[in-house]
Amino acid sequence: MTDRAPAVTPSIRSISDVVNRQVKEPTAFTSPSGNVRCYLDTTTARCDISERSWAPPLRPASCAFDYGHGITLRQGRPAEFICAGGDTPRASTQLGDRDSITAGALRCESAATGITCRDTNTRHGFVLSREAYHLF
Repeated sequence: MTDRAPAVTPSIRSISDVVNRQVKEPTAFTSPSGNVRCYLDTTTARCDISERSWAPPLRPASCAFDYGHGITLRQGRPAEFICAGGDTPRASTQLGDRDSITAGALRCESAATGITCRDTNTRHGFVLSREAYHLF
């Protein structure tokens, strides 16, 4: 009898395992943690965050509503913080790690580092997570 360690098979997800849901209708979804809620249609991607450890940019003087809790991306335009009086709708769809949803040229992906939404034509977009945000 020999003392051998059992064989270990790594758990690797192939590209074909990644869910990419194509939608034509407005769709609301959340990050795996539920901390980020998003709305996506063929013209706009918007994500709001509940808890964050970062401070948003200063509120523009022209903004009379809530500011700093959400980022929006409109097709063909750079991402920006939103000035709005409401939140994204409640969602029944929760993205798993590495899942994505695409509506037209707008695509949102979920990862351990947060939600990334981008315009696949212009490459403008944003990343939103509890730890940080990034507009690009």
